[in-house]
Amino acid sequence: MTKIPQRILGKTGISVPILGFGTAPIGNRRNAKDAASIFHEAISLGVTYIDTAPEFAGYGRAQEYLGPVLKERRNEVFLVTKCFEPNGEKALRLLEHNLKELQTDHTDLVFVHSLGHDKMDPSQVFSRRGVYPSLMQAKAQGLARFVGISGHNRPHRFVKAIQQYEFDVLMSATNFVDRHTYNFEEQVLPIAARKQIGLVAMKVFGGQEKSFFAGLSNRNIPTKYLDIAFRYALSLPQVSCSIIGMSTRNELHQNVTRAINFTPISPRELVTLAPVGKALANNWGPHFGTLT
Repeated sequence: MTKIPQRILGKTGISVPILGFGTAPIGNRRNAKDAASIFHEAISLGVTYIDTAPEFAGYGRAQEYLGPVLKERRNEVFLVTKCFEPNGEKALRLLEHNLKELQTDHTDLVFVHSLGHDKMDPSQVFSRRGVYPSLMQAKAQGLARFVGISGHNRPHRFVKAIQQYEFDVLMSATNFVDRHTYNFEEQVLPIAARKQIGLVAMKVFGGQEKSFFAGLSNRNIPTKYLDIAFRYALSLPQVSCSIIGMSTRNELHQNVTRAINFTPISPRELVTLAPVGKALANNWGPHFGTLT
């Protein structure tokens, strides 16, 4: 069987598949047995980077569904969870809760999640009692191997954060449409890459935060552009992995095929894609939240 290509995740030195499993859709749309079956199949196919979060972050029962699978196959998975909480003490309790649901004693990567959100005021996040120092403490204690930062909007917050603080990984909303709105691609990713921060792309198909409740797996980009959207994200310099929300075997196999057949996007394709992205961006607007 042809394997999914892998890339090194920045200064972590860890090799990860270029396709990661985003678990929000499956956490909201599947029962435990079906979800476990899809998780097992994904791992066997080489989709071993699994990105999850607790229910209040919009992930439904994803961590609960994943826990029994990890109990059997933890050493095969690069496990990612998130702390969408500015207060350090509460964040540590949340991380402990996440680990309990996931039935493991550590996560490979934990994100200070959604830094652009109103709730995640940097003055709190990076304060002495904020989530950032608490997660760095969790890393020192072995509860997490790496600490990252993630988000969808307010790219200026990310620029300041990665210039002033140490992170192992950055995950940002990255697609050929939102490049014309938020533009993490030019404002944030090059700075992170220079610091050897591992780069992970999310919202590659343009999904809104609540799109899975409408019966979608984070797909706002028209179907005919999904293949090139996948290639676009993974053609950006230093991007190691593209997280795709999936909830069915069909979606899993479609995306595995995209990963196996990946080829970098050409300059000519980028030129052709630009007006499509701009037109869709004008229609979508700042759908992930404010820019300022």
